[in-house]
Amino acid sequence: MSELLWFVAHTRPRREKKLVDHCRRDGLAATLPCYKSAHKYRGKTVVFQKPLFPGYVFLQLEPTQKDAVRKNDHVANLLDVFDQDTFCRQLEDILLALEMNLEVRLAPSIGEGMRVRIKAGPLRGVEGWVEQRYGMATVLLRLDFISQAAAVKVNADLLEPT
Repeated sequence: MSELLWFVAHTRPRREKKLVDHCRRDGLAATLPCYKSAHKYRGKTVVFQKPLFPGYVFLQLEPTQKDAVRKNDHVANLLDVFDQDTFCRQLEDILLALEMNLEVRLAPSIGEGMRVRIKAGPLRGVEGWVEQRYGMATVLLRLDFISQAAAVKVNADLLEPT
């Protein structure tokens, strides 16, 4: 029996959980680090499990299983992991932090002074400059309207660099 190696499956949009279910049905080891995200809908709080790395699922496979995974409808691409030891160690650290309910999020690459566009919500499409960051989640954004500046706090997840 050959050794299991780590691979990274780049999924089609919003198919991470479907790929994990598919792999588990086929007896393949799939890891999808997720964090809890709470949203209020009509006064009720609903908690979701959201992928920490959207668009990616980590798989342990025998090299002979790669082709079968590539043919899956949920997979856009299957990436090789060149440094197996480092990858495994880093993934274990992330999973441990999530298990201990530490607040783990992808750090957005949006910093002070960057020009950004709001990609969702009532200000969708509006562009502005990042004035300040408040932790990992909140950004103070300067928007210019009719030769006047207004500042608004926006969730960093709603921003994209322009």
